[in-house]
Amino acid sequence: MAGLLLLTGFSSIVGMLGGFAVAFGVPRWILKFLINRRQKAFAEEFANSIDVIVRGVKAGLPINDCLKIIANEAPDPVGQEFRDLVEGQRVGVSMEQGLMRMYERMPLAEVNFFMIVLNIQQKTGGNLSEALGNLSRVLRDRKKMRGKIKAMSQEAKASAAIIGSLPPGVMGLITLTSPGYMDLLFSTTLGNILIIGGACWMLCGVLVMRKMIDFKF
Repeated sequence: MAGLLLLTGFSSIVGMLGGFAVAFGVPRWILKFLINRRQKAFAEEFANSIDVIVRGVKAGLPINDCLKIIANEAPDPVGQEFRDLVEGQRVGVSMEQGLMRMYERMPLAEVNFFMIVLNIQQKTGGNLSEALGNLSRVLRDRKKMRGKIKAMSQEAKASAAIIGSLPPGVMGLITLTSPGYMDLLFSTTLGNILIIGGACWMLCGVLVMRKMIDFKF
């Protein structure tokens, strides 16, 4: 009787911890996924927007008109960010402040480079089209390098996925072929502790492998 009560209490604690992890982990994961997707879409199109500025400046257009062209014609999220920049200038926000706000909303190295180039050009002058042209080439080279790194890391990611799926896969096969073979793991307190301990160690291993193959570039 005491063992049954202990098992029931232990199962309740496990359920509470699982519910807590789902309630706070899943929304955070979804939000991070949406942020990463938006930033990736921005980085994919940003170099093309800089080329628009380069061509406009070479044609004699002011930088503000070039920004308006991007705001009106570029796809989101690039177009949305430049619309916010242009609308901010209409209400008195300086270029430097507007670019800083863009970087706060889109904290990417590409935006930081763009902000530095425009701020330096406004303060010291110089050939803006040449500076932005060089920046565009740098961003495209970064994009190519990012693609190469992603391709090279696919093998490691596949290996990590296979290793991570082996324990639950083997456990599922054993349960199907010999249904009573693993009953002690689910019906006893010691078995539950072993399952939780194994799951924690497995989670640690998966996180370590993910950290090793998650290249930031």
